[in-house]
Amino acid sequence: MTSYTTGKLLEQVKFPQDLRDKITEDELPQLCDELRDFIIDVVSKKGGHFGASLGVVELTVALHYVFNTPHDKLVWDVGHQAYGHKILTGRREVFHTNRIYKGISGFPKPSESEYDAFAVGHSSTSISAALGMAVASRNLKQERQHVAIIGDGSMTAGLAFEGLNHGGVENTNLLVVLNDNCMAIDPNVGALKEYLTDITTSHTYNKVKDEVWNLLGKVSKFGPNAQLIAQKIENGIKATLLKQSNLFESLNFRYFGPIDGHDVNHLVKVLNDLKEIPGPKILHCITEKGKGYKPAEDGDTTKWHAPGLFNKETGEIIKIIPKNPEPPKFQDVFGHTIVELAEKNDKIVGVTPAMPSGCSLNIMMKAMPDRAFDVGIAEQHAVTFSAGMAAQGLIPYCNIYSSFMQRAYDQVIHDVALQKLPVIFCLDRGGLVGADGATHHGAYDLAYFRCIPNMIVSAPMDEEELRNLMYTAQADNYGPFSIRYPRGNGSMVEWKTPFKKLKIGEGRRLKNGDDIAILSIGAIGIEATKAIEILSEQRVSVAHYDMRFVKPIDELLLHEVFAKFTKVVTLEDGCIQGGMGSAVLEFMADNNYHATVKRLGTPDKFIEHGTQEELYHECFYDVNAIVETVKSLARTSTNKAIA
Repeated sequence: MTSYTTGKLLEQVKFPQDLRDKITEDELPQLCDELRDFIIDVVSKKGGHFGASLGVVELTVALHYVFNTPHDKLVWDVGHQAYGHKILTGRREVFHTNRIYKGISGFPKPSESEYDAFAVGHSSTSISAALGMAVASRNLKQERQHVAIIGDGSMTAGLAFEGLNHGGVENTNLLVVLNDNCMAIDPNVGALKEYLTDITTSHTYNKVKDEVWNLLGKVSKFGPNAQLIAQKIENGIKATLLKQSNLFESLNFRYFGPIDGHDVNHLVKVLNDLKEIPGPKILHCITEKGKGYKPAEDGDTTKWHAPGLFNKETGEIIKIIPKNPEPPKFQDVFGHTIVELAEKNDKIVGVTPAMPSGCSLNIMMKAMPDRAFDVGIAEQHAVTFSAGMAAQGLIPYCNIYSSFMQRAYDQVIHDVALQKLPVIFCLDRGGLVGADGATHHGAYDLAYFRCIPNMIVSAPMDEEELRNLMYTAQADNYGPFSIRYPRGNGSMVEWKTPFKKLKIGEGRRLKNGDDIAILSIGAIGIEATKAIEILSEQRVSVAHYDMRFVKPIDELLLHEVFAKFTKVVTLEDGCIQGGMGSAVLEFMADNNYHATVKRLGTPDKFIEHGTQEELYHECFYDVNAIVETVKSLARTSTNKAIA
């Protein structure tokens, strides 16, 4: 078993109570160094999210040192920043299993630890969740502190503002810690970023604010109202020097900061003071993503968000160079193809909510900066913003991860589909995504888009089909058009083929067969082709159909299938409730066909983390499972009832 660097202080801390009992304030900087070294050591060998957790090492230690966790509640936003938290809360010895199949989750998870107050994988939920907990504690007459730790990138989402707006009128012990590093995965964008930068860089404001606060806090003639008077004067200073009132205090939050988020001793002092101040408060901490690891500090911050394996001594990313050329990632095919299409059609624009590098829209942003938009972590806005452009004649390609699209479902229905606007939704990370686990699997989009009127729902099997679907979607005004594709590489090395316009709702027969038919949708169909090769060697004759579209579904093709076959397998990398297999069963019932249909897909449960291959196996739709399913059907009587 690989050993990992554990310093003498970190070795003493298994749980936060050990931190509070065994570590002195003078020793906290050394403990932070040891915790940072441990994260670097493990992540360099095992992979995972990196820069965000390094940036909050001091903040993590200070929070657990000051607050009585788990009685007091820490709610982390997203969870990329919570590795240090996991290590200090009983999981140091198993931290090397982070994001590995059957190991601990890469995100806070209450079923894993009582110190994980709330499950988080998507951004911007922390303030609302912590406020709910604070109100519950107040109503139940429980004395607790409630802390939401949120990054400035997550603060751009509407949900964060909704939580602040409500939190300002509730008299609760709520502290919002704003971890401000000017980064999400990519650099932050928008007016809020500019506002926080103004606060951070206004040396005049900060110097005067500190001097006035300290002076008036000590002047006894003001009596018990000294701090209240100081606060009023301070607000005037803010309005004068920043040329605007403080955003957070306008929402009735007491604002403190900005302070150095890497000075652990000062953080402890400030947090202890804030514990004694009632009502909603916000502490603005300035941090650096990747702090304490020079290659991450000096290099590409986006790359060091989750760099994979690397040499911790040199910072060199470890890459396995394949002997033969590899197919590209689906996201890169999207990125290059949208530029090709936009060069031919000046109405095409691209939109993404804070994921330009994750979805490869950064390729278009570089080539056509006035036609590609990063709107920040704001999926709802991304959809309605796209709808607004479509209403005025543009053709937006709105690229959102499948799991993140769940956050904008009403906007898809109300702002796009209801008006039949030509917004093209490119859903990256469709299907099981791997190590990010249950919060990030794109398991539901085929089902939740299939039930929306006016919506075309499609999924390419390979890179060529992705290009053709993207080309087809902009060729005519079809209204809302969804194209979903998986995380990772495709299957075609020579993928840049000439564009071909597809017929909406038309699938294709890939292979003839006599015994059983497999109907697949999307890139998981490649697994079916591999299974069919194995089955052909075992003299099982299998026909393969790539459906391409779930809605409208190819009824002519389905008539062909059910007229010939009494045994059918449907295959999709998504939930089987309401997905493509359900659509096939509905067609069969509506048209009075009788066949045995076996649906393969994600079962009705949340799937945890692991490699895609491990999860396909667990959900019983990897190559071997497809082979076993077909062989089992082949052994049964053709007189079996509908599955």
